[in-house]
Amino acid sequence: MAPRNCTRVTGFIFRGITDILKLQNILFVFFFAIYFCMLVGNVWMIVLISVDSQLHSSMFFFLSNLSLLDVVSSSVIAPKVMLSSLVKSKDIYFSGCVVQFFLFSFCADELCLLAVTAYNRFVAICNPLLYNVIMSKRVCFQLVAGSYLCACANATVHTSTEFSLSFGHSNVLDHFFCDICPLQEIACSDFCINKRLLVFLFGSLIEVITIVTNLISYILIIVTMLRIRSTKGRRKAFYTCTSHLTAVSMFHGTILFMYLRPSANYSLDTDKMASVFYTMVIPMLNPLIYSLRNKDVKDSLRRAIETKLRAHFSPKGVRIGQPNPSKASLHT
Repeated sequence: MAPRNCTRVTGFIFRGITDILKLQNILFVFFFAIYFCMLVGNVWMIVLISVDSQLHSSMFFFLSNLSLLDVVSSSVIAPKVMLSSLVKSKDIYFSGCVVQFFLFSFCADELCLLAVTAYNRFVAICNPLLYNVIMSKRVCFQLVAGSYLCACANATVHTSTEFSLSFGHSNVLDHFFCDICPLQEIACSDFCINKRLLVFLFGSLIEVITIVTNLISYILIIVTMLRIRSTKGRRKAFYTCTSHLTAVSMFHGTILFMYLRPSANYSLDTDKMASVFYTMVIPMLNPLIYSLRNKDVKDSLRRAIETKLRAHFSPKGVRIGQPNPSKASLHT
């Protein structure tokens, strides 16, 4: 790419998903519904896992961190998209774009956490007797901390490389948030081969390692499941893994489609639709996938609802299962 004349850019303007004004209100309602469902579902998962002692296990510890990342990744993008749908101004400050890009890149940590969760499932099914020893609290914290550290390194590399480019011949991003490809499209300095290799190798390394970890874990899990003679035990192991495998397939499939498809097939409209799916729809679906396919989560929700109903309908000052003091005094 030949160098272009550059002037200092103080901000960017999003074109958004569509230029049709009649669709702006519809888009606002659509994104608000998705964001609201995502926020309620993931916050509910975090709170439920925190307050229910029966969910204080390594698996649900990882799930609560996944829910936290879903909340952050959607909150970085969705409010700005909804605001842009209501008002004519679709601009963002340069510093705001940097922060949005960094936080969104940081949430690629979900790849690492999905791989860690797959390893956790492998240990639980293939080495159940040693599960509490291998997946101790210390190990779980170390795995999550390592995932966050990896995500921070990934976000730092991508952000520093992307914003070392010069912008100026245009500040209009044909997208609805600050992403890699739209920023490179308006760069007026050459995105040199060294930077391309750095971004590609670093991003691909994380993707390959996490995919391989998931594949190996589930291959070993399937082998172990086939050795289980009990149909009930095999079914239980199957239901334990299907929710996680569904989330892994959706997330990795969308990422691979977005960033590893041939440049000849690249389309901004397709890119926008895929971005909506993995930035908003997948975070909304994750709590549903994990809760509807997990008996422990459904039981915990049932207990919480029953406790609330009992507290609401029982007389004030009277505990459930205890005699009413006023009635007791009549019998004495």
